[in-house]
Amino acid sequence: MQKLLLLGDEAIAQGAIDAGLSGIYAYPGTPSTEITEYVQSSKEAKQHGIRSSWSTNEKTAMEAALGMSYAGKRTMVCMKHVGLNVAADPFVNSAITGANGGMIIVSADDPSMHSSQNEQDSRFFGKFAMMPILEPSNQQEAYDMVHYGFELSEKYMIPVLMRITTRMAHSRAGITRREIRKQNEMKLPTDLRQFVLLPAIARCRYKGLLNNQVMFEQESEKSPFNKYMDGIDKKMGIITTGIAYNYLMENYPDRIVPYPVLKIDQYPIPRNMVEKIYNECDEIMVLEEGAPIVEEMIKGYLANGKTIKGRLDGCVPRDGELNPNIVAVALGMTDTIGADIPDNVVSRPPALCAGCPHIDSYLALNEALIKLEPGRVFADIGCYTLGALKPLEAINTCVDMGASITMAKGAADAGLIPAVAVIGDSTFTHSGITGLIDAVNDKSPITVMILDNGTTAMTGGQDSAAFGRIEAICKGIGVEEEHIRILKPLRKNHDENTKIILEELAYQGVSVIIPRRECIVAIDKRMRVKEKLRREAEKA
Repeated sequence: MQKLLLLGDEAIAQGAIDAGLSGIYAYPGTPSTEITEYVQSSKEAKQHGIRSSWSTNEKTAMEAALGMSYAGKRTMVCMKHVGLNVAADPFVNSAITGANGGMIIVSADDPSMHSSQNEQDSRFFGKFAMMPILEPSNQQEAYDMVHYGFELSEKYMIPVLMRITTRMAHSRAGITRREIRKQNEMKLPTDLRQFVLLPAIARCRYKGLLNNQVMFEQESEKSPFNKYMDGIDKKMGIITTGIAYNYLMENYPDRIVPYPVLKIDQYPIPRNMVEKIYNECDEIMVLEEGAPIVEEMIKGYLANGKTIKGRLDGCVPRDGELNPNIVAVALGMTDTIGADIPDNVVSRPPALCAGCPHIDSYLALNEALIKLEPGRVFADIGCYTLGALKPLEAINTCVDMGASITMAKGAADAGLIPAVAVIGDSTFTHSGITGLIDAVNDKSPITVMILDNGTTAMTGGQDSAAFGRIEAICKGIGVEEEHIRILKPLRKNHDENTKIILEELAYQGVSVIIPRRECIVAIDKRMRVKEKLRREAEKA
């Protein structure tokens, strides 16, 4: 079969295409974005009519995927870990409705918070929902697990969660492809009440989910992804999961670990395998990327006094991602971390691109607020979050998608007037619209700046769901038309833009200011595509 060199994200995408995928739904979020982008750029996906589109947010993506599963097709939904919070309502309930066509939810976690607000572990969500979880340790497993996950999903009529992390998503390795599987024919559920979660039906289906837990554990016991590797030194046994297995093996160039090793890549954890290594060894070391979820679980049912080391006892740091050196130190091996970066090496913090329209928007806002006490600008998640850094220092909060408007409303309710919300065009449709409705209903004295650069810039320039419709949306919600103001954020317009912002800050109601100018990177990308098409036309 064909061999490809792929990112972990790309291996998952190619695996889905080859496994008979009919549709993929997602909202872009690092480190999951490349999964959907790979499908969108795949000629094979286009040839097979695979539906691929960016959703307004993770909840709508999850629900669309559930609808495709309802129709009997294989589907995938992708998001980053904090996106799973947004999708939590349909995600948890989908374990009770079950699936019809195979359904895989990919959640990409971000230990060390490289581009995230937290480093939560999606395995907790899977355990909470009581659905099977897959966690690949390499790119080939990521590819193979998609095939396996769809089969497992259809065998038990249950969605399956695949949890990956940043290093798995964005590292590259060779994979061997399988034969492409034909897509499922459309087939509605045998029980047309399966997806109707009225209490009487939900109670019955929940009992079925509980009964299936034994079978899910049996699947884990015989899973090809869970492996017990014996060792000659029984003083310690090592339980490791997902990509953490690689960090362990990198400390043994000959790939021979003297201790017994249990590699867990499928959950629920295989209890019999855990008990085997626990009974054979004097103590246990748990190496897992993310939260100490396996460590906590085995401490819960293996309580005869043996030492269990890991993140909980500080043997492994409680926060941040693992690496081979951290694992080496935990095992009592040589610390090879090296010296700290010398002080004469100046760090380069992230910054807005030269020519970014957000710079001019913030400069005007800063001047409009200069006579007021600081601390009244509530921002959101996007490129514009960099406005918190020097030299702008223009914003005071960044909590979660859509929080800017609702936090500004709450602060205004507390008496902080004027209060300003700064939000991007894509984030506005993701989860800002509902907050604006609340503000309009309460006639809150807040000024909302929707920074419209025409794209979802922070994650690679995907289409914005708000493109060309922001004013209409605001007007439809009930914002007064005379208080919907459009700015052109350019340095030459600074005085006029500042004047408009001051006018709206003085208004004792909801006003919306829309600074509109295309993302400078998106312009460059568009021009390069245009030039490429021109050259291709000349050759033709």
